[in-house]
Amino acid sequence: MEDPVSENARSGKHAGGARPSDATPAPEPSFAERSRTLLYLGRTGALSTVARRHPGWPFGSVMPYSLDERGRPIFLISTMAMHTQNMLEDPRASLLVAQPGWTGDPLAGGRVTLMGEVKALPPEELETTQKAYLARYENATYWVHFEDFGFHRMEVWDVYYVGGFGEMGWVSAEEYGAARPDPLADAGPGIVQHMNEDHADALVLMCRLFAGLEAAEATMTSVDRLGFRVRARTGSRVQGVRIAFPREVRNANEARAVFVAMVQEARGKRGGVPTV
Repeated sequence: MEDPVSENARSGKHAGGARPSDATPAPEPSFAERSRTLLYLGRTGALSTVARRHPGWPFGSVMPYSLDERGRPIFLISTMAMHTQNMLEDPRASLLVAQPGWTGDPLAGGRVTLMGEVKALPPEELETTQKAYLARYENATYWVHFEDFGFHRMEVWDVYYVGGFGEMGWVSAEEYGAARPDPLADAGPGIVQHMNEDHADALVLMCRLFAGLEAAEATMTSVDRLGFRVRARTGSRVQGVRIAFPREVRNANEARAVFVAMVQEARGKRGGVPTV
């Protein structure tokens, strides 16, 4: 697992949360791990290729993808498609994937841009790749055997991660390929939805107790093995803040137990027992 703080020290962060200036930053997964998690959860991205018709101009396409063991995107594309024709002439491309399921301010959600070269998959890898791709996209069985369709893979050169307002930075291809998705990746969207819909008041209290922020409103934007992030409003100011878990969690049950304890502590001065 990635060092939770090693990469963020050089990430180009700005406009951080409302912790006291002498407070230790809340630990969080590296940008490499968060990039892998976002790509793992995503299903479709915006693929930009170099246009043949207008040399030097970017050409955008909606593109489903799967991932190999190193997080490299796999595409099943037709030679009739313009993006395929573009890449056959110039393999350079980028893939932008936004945080799946995010319905708030689009600039507050996470997104990742992968840059690299897209080329046809070697014949010896086709059988394994096809099996994995069809497990992800069952409806692709209707055209996977068409003569004009084939599997292509992006060899990642560089990665740029944006975690919402105030968090952004480059991730090397080596760091990205070595990282793994967060263990809460699959459960995370449900946890975020549940906390925002059923425990908005508790999020405000946790901002006050664990982040020292007198928030009037708070919305959870993401959760991972080390903690969670919220968008908090104080007066006319809206900012992001990171709140750490008291211990690392590895699954949804452990996360629930930690949230119950944190909400209980946050509500302790008011009385009442949380149901999370």
